[in-house]
Order: sequence, then structure tokens, then C-alpha cells
Amino acid sequence: MKTGNSRGWTRHAFGGGLVVALAVVLSGLAGDAQNKADWPNITGGDSSTRYSPLDQINASNFNTLKVAWEWGAESAPGVDLGDINGRSLPIYVDGMLLTTSGPRRTVVSLDPATGKTLWTFQEPETPRHAYSMRSNHGKGVAYSRINGRGVIFVTTPGFFLHALDAKTGQPLEGFGGAVPVRGFPKTGSIDLLKDLIADWEPWTSAKLPYDAAQGIPLSLGYITTSSPPIVVNDVLIVGNSAEQGYNQTRIENIPGDILGYDAKTGKFLWKFHVIPRPGEFGHDTWENDAWKWTGDVSSWAPMSADPARGLVYIPTNGATMDYYGGFRPGDNLFSTSVIALDVKTGKRVWHQQIVKHDIWNYDTPTAPVLLDVNVNGQRVPGLFQITKQSWVYSYNRQTGQPIWPMVERPAPQSKVPGEKLPATQWHVTKPAPYDLQGRTEDHLIDYTPEIKKLALARAQKLDLLAPLFAAPTHRGNAEGKGPANICPGGGGGANITGPPAADPATGIIFIASTSGCSPTILAPAAERDNDRMTGKTLSPWAVARGEAPPAPKPDPNDPLIGFPDIFKGPLGRITAIDMNTGEHLWMIPHGDTAQAAQDAFKNNALMKGLSVDTNWGRRGTAALAATSTLLLSAGQTADNRPHLFAIDKKTGKRVGAVPTRVLGQYGLMTYLHEGKQYIVLPRNGGYTTMALP
Repeated sequence: MKTGNSRGWTRHAFGGGLVVALAVVLSGLAGDAQNKADWPNITGGDSSTRYSPLDQINASNFNTLKVAWEWGAESAPGVDLGDINGRSLPIYVDGMLLTTSGPRRTVVSLDPATGKTLWTFQEPETPRHAYSMRSNHGKGVAYSRINGRGVIFVTTPGFFLHALDAKTGQPLEGFGGAVPVRGFPKTGSIDLLKDLIADWEPWTSAKLPYDAAQGIPLSLGYITTSSPPIVVNDVLIVGNSAEQGYNQTRIENIPGDILGYDAKTGKFLWKFHVIPRPGEFGHDTWENDAWKWTGDVSSWAPMSADPARGLVYIPTNGATMDYYGGFRPGDNLFSTSVIALDVKTGKRVWHQQIVKHDIWNYDTPTAPVLLDVNVNGQRVPGLFQITKQSWVYSYNRQTGQPIWPMVERPAPQSKVPGEKLPATQWHVTKPAPYDLQGRTEDHLIDYTPEIKKLALARAQKLDLLAPLFAAPTHRGNAEGKGPANICPGGGGGANITGPPAADPATGIIFIASTSGCSPTILAPAAERDNDRMTGKTLSPWAVARGEAPPAPKPDPNDPLIGFPDIFKGPLGRITAIDMNTGEHLWMIPHGDTAQAAQDAFKNNALMKGLSVDTNWGRRGTAALAATSTLLLSAGQTADNRPHLFAIDKKTGKRVGAVPTRVLGQYGLMTYLHEGKQYIVLPRNGGYTTMALP
């Protein structure tokens, strides 16, 4: 922000880097949406670019878009879908539109032209399902052609897998087997939990009878799913998720090991231990016996793959419990990492740990984006991991080597009794962060010296200044401090609610992010514990609830009243980065700040005589998708109306805006059916689908 002149958020930097980028040939990753009009998995394709080559909808006609059809729970008569939270995204392949919806993780086939429900499949409810905290977080289904037949794969809240005929929804004959649970199909199903725990010592030593409907006792742990599996070279790779780490109070849980199956038969092929066992690489990063009984390290975000190289890429979250890990000293591989596995064997080819001993809820929240880029004249098969930390971690996806240098820098240490944090954390040198990291004086608004002085006084009074990787504090801290200001917080930076999009023709990534912090203080875990918690041994500490300082009430005498924040904005943003050069191209607000808030900001006496852009965007992350002509984004205008926006990929300029009934969430997708292009917006309650009239 600059004093006394007009400030636009957009930064233009399309020069020689773009010319080089335009010369990059498409990577040829099998199954990618850029090679056809399909949208074959929820991230757009194996490379997770959320990109389509379609161009029927473009800047010249975007504003004529109309609602083609809407779909929700009322659209499936006779089927109890329950409340739909808008986290799932359909796939479109072979002329079929397929998705999953609601807390029952119901699989639904929709008519692509009308949204009419064609068939549904719903797993019988079990106690395993009933406990799942991820039941309504199902993100979609996977698809493959098996012996010329289209097959849908879905993983469910109870941690079962079903293979269905894509045209009829009928369970696949000869796949898997019959799970011994009342009401389950006689074929086409796999009990994933049974395979997961078969060699897990806490289960084998418990010597308990196995009940497929009940699963295992919560005292040992619990596992569920949210993202669909992925099929790579006829191997079905299955991830998982655990209960949210910020809700945990006990130290035991199940490791989220990655499972591989034959996609044609359902035969179990391999398992990768995300918490290394004795003799396995990384075992020494667990400095006590926690590897035996603690868990999580799940892959709840979607996976990506490079079929030509036979690799699948697994993003992971942290180990058991967010914000305290004193019972699991060490770096804790393979938590908060990216792992490349050989799809045939499940063997680790390479890995990179993004955050050591994660206690910040910095789980890797999005599928890795795979792009071939041209760096210093060299063709590089790139993998780009977007994170809550507001960094893009950039690696050669074949070797795992960083594309640009990574450096270890001293990290803040903890004063929480029992906690031992790593002395250093990895820092990205390029690209620059796409959102604020930590909170420093340089981040304070500085339209005038007086405004910066007032902002600094407030930041110091409220103890808001903090470094990246600030260590959580605890109640009773000897220094008498309140919650640590963890910035970015658990909501990002970037997050699963606004995954990135990318253009494989240019090597440019578009990232939605938000500037938010998580004030965090720990308290004795016993205060939050109850008999529905997983595990049996109480942690000394857990994140306290309700102890973060409340937002200050508006003070009519506050000289900064009406200011969106004391730290530089936008509060929500979209950033374009050229991954050939690592340079930022432009940055714009995500949506428009409400007009009343913009007026209050503009009318503050301290702003008199200053010409400043009053649009700080909206907090939260934007749903994105890219086409050959546009970047698509869901957001709100200044009148608070939800819209679908069209953005010029070269400049960041908004070139179209169409009102929608409800705000689109999580992600967007587009497909071409019978010559007509459609754009689908997930929303709470179902889908809104737009097309040209």
C-alpha cells in the first residue's frame, strides 16, 4: 500500500518468463483433463491442475451464463441423502456425471444435461460409520476402465471400499468379496480396516475377535476417509483420514498407512507404513516408542500421480494431536510430508518432509500439482505443493530434489513442559510467500507514519506480533502470556476449501489464500476429555477451547475504527505464480469487501486525502478452476451477493461476473456434454450448474 496515490492489488509481470513458459509443451500425463473434454477425477486429472482445455465459455459470452440445472437432496426421491455440506465435486467421464453426497457418502449418477438423478448407491450404516467425524466430508469418487467397462470406486466413512458399474451403480462382480455385514452387497466390496490393522501390533496383541460392523475399540484408535482413492496403472491406491487433531486429547491412534489393491480384482497388493517401523527408513525420527501406538499421519487430501513414471504422490498430515507432541519427540516421519511411492510395489521412491514434528495443524491440505516447467533452460518435471504456511514447495517429481534451494533456519522453541521442538525448520527461498507469514512490523498498515504508529501500538498491546512457527503457549506460562499467535493458522494460507488451479500450457499456478491466525493456548487435556475420544492415555496438554481472546468490541473513539485490519491485506486473495521462474505475476483480492465496510474504511478521518483501494476482498479461500481461456472463481461482490467470476489469467483482471443463488464452495469443475460446456459449483445443499443459454 502506498501513500497518496491509487493502489491496485494487481501486479503485472508478464515478460520474458511468459514467453519461455508458452514454449513449454504439455507434459502428456495420462488421464489429464487438458487432453480432453472430460473431468476424470475431482482434481481435474492425475496431475491435479483443476484445468480444462474447453473454450466454449469465454470472456465474450461469460456474462450470458444461466443456471442450467440445480441438484440437491430433494433431487433424489426415496433416498435419504441428509444435509449436504458442499465439499464433494463431481467427475465427468465417458458421458457420465458421477459424485458422492451427504453424510451417508451416497454415490450418485446424474444426467449431465439436466441434473436428474439416474441411480444411487448407499452403503448400509454401521457403528463404524456412525462415529466418523468425516462422514459429510466425502470429496467424490474415482473412475477407471476395467476390461473395457467403466467402474466407480468409493471409500466410505466406515472405511470400506465399493466398486460399482458406472452405468448402473451395481456392485462389480468378481471384485473384492462379500463383507460380513448385514445389508452389504455380496460382491464388489473391501473391508479396508481389516487389511490396515492386520500387521499392526496394538491390534494383534489385543487378541480380540474382529467384528466388521463394529471395527476396533476406540481405545486403540479410529480411522475413516474423506478423499477418494486414485487408480494408477491398474493399481487402486487408498488413503484415509483421522479425527481432527485439534479435537484429540489422548495419545493413541491408528497410523494412516497407504493401501494398494489390484483395480481389476480388488486383491490386496501392498501397504506403506506412514509411521516407520524398526528397520524402515525414518524410524529413527521417532525418539521413543510412540511409533508403536500413536497414529494419524493420514492422507486426507487428494493424491496425484504420474502414470508414465509409475509414481503416486501422497500428501500427509501431522501425527496424533495438533499443537502438542511431547509424547512423540523427534521429527516424526512421514508426518506433514509429500511421499512418492512406486505404484506397483508401494515402495518409497523419495519423500520430502515439509514441517518437522508438526504441532501447528500444518497438515498438507491439497493435492500436489504436477507441471512440466522450464527452469533456467532446463525441462523439469515439477511437483508443486501448496500449503497452509503460504509457501509453494517445489520439487522435481522424478527425483524429489528441490527445484529452488531450501534452507534450514532456527525455529522458535517451546516453553510447554514436556515439549521438544526441532531446532530448525525448512524454509522456501523461491517462490516468495503468497500470503503473510507470522506477523511482523513490516506487515503493519503504513499509509502514513501516524497510521503505522497506531497499528504498532495495537499490535503490541494485544501481543499480535509473532514469528512463523510460533510455539503454542500453555496456561500457567511463567511469563504470563496468553495464547500464541500462530500465523498462518490452521485455516491457512491455502487450504482444502480452496484448492489451487494451474495452466499446464504456461506453467502458472493460481492460488487462493486467506490471511488468518490461530491464537492457541494449551490446557490440561483432562478438561476436554470424554468417553468418545480415541485412545486411552491422556496427553498432559491439549489445545484449550474458548480461551482465545475475543475480538475487541468496536470502540467509537478508536482512531482505526473502520480499518479492515492493522496488517496489510487483502484478507483473502488470489495469486498467480509462474513456476518456470518462481516469480509472482499478479495478486488480486478474493471477491469484494462489503460496501458498508469499504465506506467505513474510506470515511475514517485518518484516510482523508489518501487515494487507496478499499477492497480488501473476503476472508476465506476461493473455489477455483482454470480453462484455456479463463480462471474461474466463486466469490461475493460488494453487495454481498454470491457470484461466479471470470478472471483474465494474464492480468488478474475480472472480465465477467454472473450472480449465483448460493456461494460456490470447495472447488469448481467444467465439462463438455453433447456439444455444450457446463460449469458446476458445489454448495451447501448440492450443486448449481451454469451454461450458455
